[in-house]
Amino acid sequence: QVHLVESGGGSAQAGGSLRISCEASGRTSSSNIMGWFRQTPGKEREFVAAIRRSDNETYYGDSVKGRFTISRDNAKNTVYLQMNRMKPEDAAVYYCAAKETVRGNFGSWGQGTQVTVSS
Repeated sequence: QVHLVESGGGSAQAGGSLRISCEASGRTSSSNIMGWFRQTPGKEREFVAAIRRSDNETYYGDSVKGRFTISRDNAKNTVYLQMNRMKPEDAAVYYCAAKETVRGNFGSWGQGTQVTVSS
């Protein structure tokens, strides 16, 4: 099992930027794919972005393409989500997740970090 801890959540203004981080520890071999999801009350968890360790290939949800960038520092076992041109609808609890393979399910989750966006 890999342990994930998010940090960097907070408030941003619409049109502004925020970066959140997620550090993995423990069985980091289970974190070949690391990703971000978000959730607001009453809604299903939404895929935001993911990145593959081997070649840094990235994947994005349609609602964030062109605005958010996911990156990772393998030496630090840390993944980042840079959020630019933020919108009020980006406000959510953001969760970090990890899995071993592209086709597998995300089996490890962080506790979440709150992001608010003021208009």
